[in-house]
Amino acid sequence: MNDIVLYIKESYNELIHKVTWPSWPNLTSSSVLVVVASAILALLIFAMDTVSKGVLTRIYDLSF
Repeated sequence: MNDIVLYIKESYNELIHKVTWPSWPNLTSSSVLVVVASAILALLIFAMDTVSKGVLTRIYDLSF
């Protein structure tokens, strides 16, 4: 039990005194970058899926 309490105390101390937290402007700019990159990647995957679906549909229509 003492080991668990010691672990929690050391973890708290490390989070408060040793971790460097990002500033609010840095955090928001990073978040915006992630959202924009995710949207671009989603649109790219959507376009690739749509094109491949169209190509495969045309191939299947030719076969039958």
